[in-house]
Amino acid sequence: MRMGQALWRRVPTWALDAGLVVVAALDAWINLYGEATSFMLACAALGCAGLFLRSRFSLVVFLLTLPMTLFMDVAVAPIAALYTLATRTRNRPLLAGCALLNAAVSTLAWPLSESLSGDQTWTLIQFVYTLATAFAPILFGQLVQARHDVASQLVEVEVAREHERALYAQTVLARERAQLAREMHDVVSHQVSLIAVQAGALQVAAKDPAARGAARTIRTLSVNTLDELRHMVALLRASGGKETELTPQPTLADLQQLIANSGIETTLTGGLPPGISTTAQRTVYRTVQEAITNVRKHAPGARADVRLWHDAQRFGVTVTNTAPTRPCVALPSARHGLIGLIGLRERAELLNGTLTSEPTPHGGYEIELQAPTRPA
Repeated sequence: MRMGQALWRRVPTWALDAGLVVVAALDAWINLYGEATSFMLACAALGCAGLFLRSRFSLVVFLLTLPMTLFMDVAVAPIAALYTLATRTRNRPLLAGCALLNAAVSTLAWPLSESLSGDQTWTLIQFVYTLATAFAPILFGQLVQARHDVASQLVEVEVAREHERALYAQTVLARERAQLAREMHDVVSHQVSLIAVQAGALQVAAKDPAARGAARTIRTLSVNTLDELRHMVALLRASGGKETELTPQPTLADLQQLIANSGIETTLTGGLPPGISTTAQRTVYRTVQEAITNVRKHAPGARADVRLWHDAQRFGVTVTNTAPTRPCVALPSARHGLIGLIGLRERAELLNGTLTSEPTPHGGYEIELQAPTRPA
């Protein structure tokens, strides 16, 4: 069937019109053979020739074929004209009027005086018959038009689905980039900045020139690495919804190791309720990590206190640091400290919790995460 449709679509329009004109002329010749007058032949020729213009002037062509129906029982040309008109217009009152007009003209006998005399019963029967005949090509034409409309809508739906799939892929990619940027900020910058701080301290404390030179080189490489990381995070950071976590991820079991490697004086007290989710453990870990990183960057010489706590309804972590005791070491920054806190707030919101950050009266800073023990 598809092969037949493909071959049919390859036939030129002019060839179809020419074939239709030939069929209509043959139909007129058969109906009028031996009875045709000059007027009849002129009406038939006008109606058949008008089919060449049916694609552009379908209503005019239909009107040109009406005279043929005065002296022909069933004419190919009027039926073809009605079908073409039905495929090109959505004006149903117009189509109904054309069907009534075609039936009325077809019911009239030629000469017209014969239609006004005698019994009118058969005239009414013929009118109903010709009206049904006229509605047949109109209904078929409307069906073809509806089929074309449905095909066009299916194409539009498919295009919309492809666009929707592309947008969904872009959204997933944006979320992955946001998650990757957050993980790079939380993990890589934490470790590299620790290396830079330790190298800076070694550079100041070392007495051996070679050791100071090595510490200076390590610190320079660390600073360059942080600078490259800043550009990479800027490229990867993008807006996204709830993150898709990457594995493996740290939990509370890694918290002690994080504090031991922090490079600052940090105390860990308290505890969390047993059985909290892995997501909650990861959020607590990232909160402590971000807080310690900020202390190391912006409050050199300060001490930090990490306190884990919980009660019957809530649990949380509070990280408080003292005021700095020495000037900050200049480290490159992507100015993502505020964005890091925003990321922590997003993590807290996933737990139906809150994150607060504010300075303390003694010149330090405090970050506190709290969330319900049982999810809402």
